[in-house]
Amino acid sequence: MKAKILLVDDEKDIVEFLQYNLSHVGFQVITAYNGKEALEKLSQKPDLIILDVLMPKMNGYEVCSEIRRIEEFKNVPIIFLTAKASEADEVHGLDIGADDYIKKPISPKKLIARVNANLRKIESSLAESSEPKELSIGPLVINKEQFTISINGEKIFFPKKEFEILSFLASNPGKVFEREKILNNVWGTDVFVVERTIDVHIRKIREKLGNYYDMIETIKGVGYRFKNVE
Repeated sequence: MKAKILLVDDEKDIVEFLQYNLSHVGFQVITAYNGKEALEKLSQKPDLIILDVLMPKMNGYEVCSEIRRIEEFKNVPIIFLTAKASEADEVHGLDIGADDYIKKPISPKKLIARVNANLRKIESSLAESSEPKELSIGPLVINKEQFTISINGEKIFFPKKEFEILSFLASNPGKVFEREKILNNVWGTDVFVVERTIDVHIRKIREKLGNYYDMIETIKGVGYRFKNVE
C-alpha cells in the first residue's frame, strides 16, 4: 500500500480532481477543506501533506506552523500547492517548515512526481540510521534523532530546514559548499527552490546562534562553510 496523503484545499473541484489522480496511482487520500479540518485529520496519521495557502478559518501558513509544533509530525513532508506565486510567498512557506512549494496550476503527473520525490527523501533519511545521532562541536550539540540543538547546554528551537542546513554544514566542518549543493542536500534535486532561500535561512540560523554566529562563514562568490572548532 502506498503512502497516505492529506490533501487540503477549499476548492472542492480541485480536491476531487487531485484526489482522483493520486488515488489512481495507489495513494490513500484524506481530504480537508479548511485549515481547522486539516488539523483534525492529522489523527489519521498522513505520511505527506499537500496544503493550499488561501483557505478559510486558518490559512495554509498557519496550518503548517501548527503542524511543525507537533513532535509526531515534525518530519512529515509538507507541500504547498497554491496560486500565491511570488518569490516572497515561496521563501516564507519554506521558511516556516514546508518541504516544497508548488505554484498552481500543475499537471497531475508533475504533482505525483514531486510527491514521490519528497517521500523518497524521507525514506533516504530514515535509512541513514548508521550515522551518529549526536554531533558536538564547540558550544553546539546537535541531536539528529530528536531534532534538537543546544548551545552551551541551552536548547534553542530551529525550524526543520534551518536544522537540516546547520546539521549538514556542521557535519562537514571546514568544507565550503555552494548554495546549489546545500539546496540539493536539504531539499533534494527534484525540488525547485531559489538560491536566495539559502541566504535567508543562513541569516536566521546566525541570529539563533547569537554570539557564535560566525561559526558559519560566508565564502564570497562561492557559498558557506562551518568553521573548524578546535
